[in-house]
Amino acid sequence: MPAGAVHRGRHRGTRIPAPHHRLRSPHLTYLMKETPTMTARRKATGIAVAGTASLALTVLAAAPAAAHGTMSDPVSRVAACYAEGPEHPTSAACKAAVQAGGTQALYDWNAVRDGNAGGRSKEKIPDGQLCSAGNPEYKGLDLPRADWPSTKMQAGNHTFHYKATAPHKGSFELYLTKDGYDPTKPLKWSDLESQPFAKVTDPKLTNGEYVFDGKVPARSGRHLVYSIWQRSDSPEAFYTCSDVVFGKDSGGAGSATPAPTASAPTDRQIAAGAAKSSMDMSGHGHMDGGADHPAASAGADAASVEGGAHPDGAARPVGGHRLAETGGNAATAPLAIGGAAVLAIGAAVLFTTARRRAVRNHG
Repeated sequence: MPAGAVHRGRHRGTRIPAPHHRLRSPHLTYLMKETPTMTARRKATGIAVAGTASLALTVLAAAPAAAHGTMSDPVSRVAACYAEGPEHPTSAACKAAVQAGGTQALYDWNAVRDGNAGGRSKEKIPDGQLCSAGNPEYKGLDLPRADWPSTKMQAGNHTFHYKATAPHKGSFELYLTKDGYDPTKPLKWSDLESQPFAKVTDPKLTNGEYVFDGKVPARSGRHLVYSIWQRSDSPEAFYTCSDVVFGKDSGGAGSATPAPTASAPTDRQIAAGAAKSSMDMSGHGHMDGGADHPAASAGADAASVEGGAHPDGAARPVGGHRLAETGGNAATAPLAIGGAAVLAIGAAVLFTTARRRAVRNHG
């Protein structure tokens, strides 16, 4: 049949109006009328597909941030204060931190972060706010004082440990304060060496900690190690301030009593405070907590649960190699299911209405 020709239907000799579809077979080419029912089907399908895609994008975009980790050797400020107990810390510095920023920052010990750092940490985080990453919740960590709980450090090779509650691909950079650093003044970017003394990409994960080596420059007295963990699969980055002492430390303020030694929290302590954390701890494929690092947790109870539930509340992953999900919490799944149900019902109603209308018109 020539292009543009009109096929007369078998029934009632009706002329078939547009819209139409061209159907082909080995022996026949003809035009078939598109019925209202076919149109309704196509519309309903389109709405369902478009709605589902939109829902998926919305869930991904609205997924909440989740906790990821902190330095455990040398022990970070937030980890040391959490290990002392958020409600009743024992050191003067941690008490002051709680007074300044509250206890929630300590329960959220593994989330000192900038979700949109994108490798621009030095541009985005202001001087005086390096330890909080510019986040008001953690402002207590920025307090300039010389009696923060500290870790003994010496020049030369050192094995660093970073507790990872949600592991990700990325790189770690460690910076050390310059000679002449004054801990009683707010920490500025210019207080740090311009280049990291240690940098590693995708280090080995052992017993729930990233473990990597670095060569520490020579220093004397109290200093600070600043870490940046920049993810390679996201613009998100994490930050820690670890107070360290080379040689002797008097407390830094003329006190006869040295500042306390920092200890990292044990798995039992982490589990005990997980319910009060505002971060999502359950859906992130936590790695096996395993044994605590002995240097960072000397004298602490390192007992952990063997098999069954993971000490931090997550199911223990098979083989200890399940990577973390990013974003999402306990509310995400119900929201997604509810949204999908609404879309499905809407599409079904539209389809049924159109079909009934078509039946009436052709009845």
